Amino acid sequence: MGCVSAVPVPQPRTAGPAATARSGGGGGRRALAAALLLGAAGAAIALIASGQIWAEGTAAVGGGSVPLDADGRDVTGVPAALGIVGLAALVAVFAVRGAGRVLVSALLALSGAGAAVAAFLGASDSAALDELAAKTTGDSSATVDALTHTAWPYVTAAGGVLILLAGALALLYGRRWPGMSGRYERPGGGPAARGRGARRAPAVDPDRPEDLWKALDRGEDPTRES
Repeated sequence: MGCVSAVPVPQPRTAGPAATARSGGGGGRRALAAALLLGAAGAAIALIASGQIWAEGTAAVGGGSVPLDADGRDVTGVPAALGIVGLAALVAVFAVRGAGRVLVSALLALSGAGAAVAAFLGASDSAALDELAAKTTGDSSATVDALTHTAWPYVTAAGGVLILLAGALALLYGRRWPGMSGRYERPGGGPAARGRGARRAPAVDPDRPEDLWKALDRGEDPTRES
């Protein structure tokens, strides 16, 4: 009988490390983009809306009435202050890693929650206009009449909610995001690696959102540490 040689059965190819990182980083990339968008938009909304007119009314003076109004910063300065804190925390998320990133992400979420609660409580506040009425009339017991509130406090609260969502995303997915420390690492190791002449992809600066988007356009995973 002739000798029958065994034919090797092809085995299914397993995904390499790069493919695995790309497939596993999809959620991290989407969360990163969403957190940047939500955090920046929320802080901008909170800062802008808190400077608008929140309450209006009148004060009785000499048989007539004087119109009064108060903007968000007159009612409460908390949303604007926490909007700035949230914006700073959003940037700081990429400057730290490990437990520090968790703490900064928690600060981001708490600043959004605080801004939203303060704005919501200020939506029915009359103390600022009562104080203004007392100054206008010269009567310390005077109060504002025909008090009305605008929708701007609720817009401010919505900005705080967006910051809160950005913080929640950072808490859930922040471990997969790059950090600023990678910016200072020397690529290629030593002189031997530099002498090979291999082309390297442009470095992704994690504190520049435009670099992250460019990396995504090139099909790279900006969340995978090099």
